[in-house]
Amino acid sequence: MSRPKKLPLASVLEQLPVWSAAPGERDAIQRQVVFGDFSRAFGFMSRVAMQAEKLDHHPEWSNVYSKVDIVLTTHDAGGVTELDVAMAKFVDTAALQCGAVDPPRPKRPRPKLPPGAAERFGKKPPKK
Repeated sequence: MSRPKKLPLASVLEQLPVWSAAPGERDAIQRQVVFGDFSRAFGFMSRVAMQAEKLDHHPEWSNVYSKVDIVLTTHDAGGVTELDVAMAKFVDTAALQCGAVDPPRPKRPRPKLPPGAAERFGKKPPKK
């Protein structure tokens, strides 16, 4: 079997819109997958584990309750290869099939309206 060749990280990320470059200096991609509960997360991890065995290419990952953090890289090649792309695409499909949900988004504070704007938008001014 021939050794996989390292791919440019930018071209890999173009193919995988929900993945990002792993932090630090190493050449790797990462993603977090969130589920409704631990059972769904564990089922997803089992499915990915079976595919990893078939490809003989294993993710670096961690699981806390309903969240699974995944990092993919090919250590022998010193970066991201077609094996990582194939595994990432499998992860994306399996996540959807196992009921992944969007991670919670941070709440943003509501902007304050300028003086007089509340009346223009039909809101009653606060009582003094």
